[in-house]
Amino acid sequence: MCAGWTDDLGKGEWRARLAAARRGLPPARRVSEARALVDAVASMSLPETVCCYVPFGTEPGSVAWLDVLRDKGARVLLPVIPPAPAALEWAEYTGPQALSPGRLRGVLEPVSARLAPASLREAGLVLVPALAVDHAGARLGRGAGYYDRSLPHAAEDATLAAVVRDDELVQHLPAEPHDIRMTAALTPGLGLVPLPIP
Repeated sequence: MCAGWTDDLGKGEWRARLAAARRGLPPARRVSEARALVDAVASMSLPETVCCYVPFGTEPGSVAWLDVLRDKGARVLLPVIPPAPAALEWAEYTGPQALSPGRLRGVLEPVSARLAPASLREAGLVLVPALAVDHAGARLGRGAGYYDRSLPHAAEDATLAAVVRDDELVQHLPAEPHDIRMTAALTPGLGLVPLPIP
C-alpha cells in the first residue's frame, strides 16, 4: 500500500490521491515505465485477439505497445467511447495513422469500423486501464463506469489485466460485490502478475 494510506479510504479519496501521485511523477520516469511496459508486452505469449487501449494523460503505457501487439501477430481491438454512458464499442487498430481524437478530450480512438460491445468476447487478453488494483483483483478506475459495463462481455477464460504502476498494485481497495475482478496486473517492474495474490 502507498505510504501513509489506510484501508478505510473510500473510492473517491483513493482516486484523488492516486491521480495526484501520478501527476507528480517526473516525465523521465513516465517514459522509462512506458518502455518497460512495451518490453513486458513484447515478452508475453499472446492470444489471437487482444483488447487494449491508447493511454492518455498520466496513464502508464504508450501507443508503442499497440504496434508490438500487432507485430507479434495479434488482432488488436481498441475501445470507442459511446455518446452516453454504456458499454464500450470496439474497433480494430490498424496503425497510429488511423487514430483520431474521440469524444473525450485527449482520448485517441481508431477510425475503423465500429464493433459491438460483445466483440470483447473474442479477446483472450484484455488490458484494462486502472488507477490501482489490489491483491484480490479489485480494480479502481476513474469512476465513469465504461469498463464496469463492458467487462461482463469478456470471455470467462480471458485474462483481465489491470495496467498500473508498481506501487499501484496494493493490498486492499474498496470494492462492490458486483465488481468484476481482474485476473492479473501488468506493471512496469513486475510484468504480468497473476491475481489473486495469496
